[in-house]
Amino acid sequence: MKLRSFLIGMATGLAAAIIIKETAERVAPFIPANQVLNSVKSEFKKEAPIDGSWIYMKTEDFHNGVTTIPVYKGGISRVINGEMESFEFAADARSGVIVDLKRI
Repeated sequence: MKLRSFLIGMATGLAAAIIIKETAERVAPFIPANQVLNSVKSEFKKEAPIDGSWIYMKTEDFHNGVTTIPVYKGGISRVINGEMESFEFAADARSGVIVDLKRI
């Protein structure tokens, strides 16, 4: 009886997870890539003027060690004290939040 209850509980949990995931994808579609780029640019402009920026319009999967999320990858370049700084970023495609930032 205990094994049966355990299996029923696991099946119910798995079904609920799949339903929640599918519903979340329908309810929270991706933010347009240019909107994400404008948001990132506005944050960088608070520190210094921007020379250039780019973003890939297609999402990619980003794995942070715990979970995998769809992200837009892009970059920003600017000049500070006569030196060029370049950054690459990955921003969550659903919320626009930067999940990875690297100076290159």
